[in-house]
Amino acid sequence: MEQELIKTFYQAFKDLDAEAMAACYHEDIVFEDPAFGVLKGEHAGNMWRMLCATQKGQNFVVEASNVQGANKKGSAHWEAHYLFSQTGRKVHNKIDAKFEFKDGKIIKHTDSFSLHKWAQQALGLKGFILGWTGFFKTKLHAQTNKLLAKFESKLK
Repeated sequence: MEQELIKTFYQAFKDLDAEAMAACYHEDIVFEDPAFGVLKGEHAGNMWRMLCATQKGQNFVVEASNVQGANKKGSAHWEAHYLFSQTGRKVHNKIDAKFEFKDGKIIKHTDSFSLHKWAQQALGLKGFILGWTGFFKTKLHAQTNKLLAKFESKLK
């Protein structure tokens, strides 16, 4: 069951169907990744809504592999290919995901990737120089969460 839910989640992401992605999440979801930090509850689903909305009509590609799940835990490797909107630079992000399940839904989702490699691709030299620092991570969290808050204000 866990493996199928993860596959459903990534198929929905591939299709840019944020509602189907959010439907895989438990209402008490805790999501974490290097770009957004920790997002809980509806903010996690809204992050996917925002990302899917911004990628519609773009050359966005998601490929999930090595999907595993059993005993209320799961994992997957996924890769995203897209243009970073602020710079127009190509990004190929390689992500490892871990999942925990409750009541047949994803209750915890943690994505891990090299923020430094991502910053290099998305921002070029500036990302190469600063992308590994705590300062950069803090600034990125503030920026991504500000974008999410702006997106969420339009949903109301």
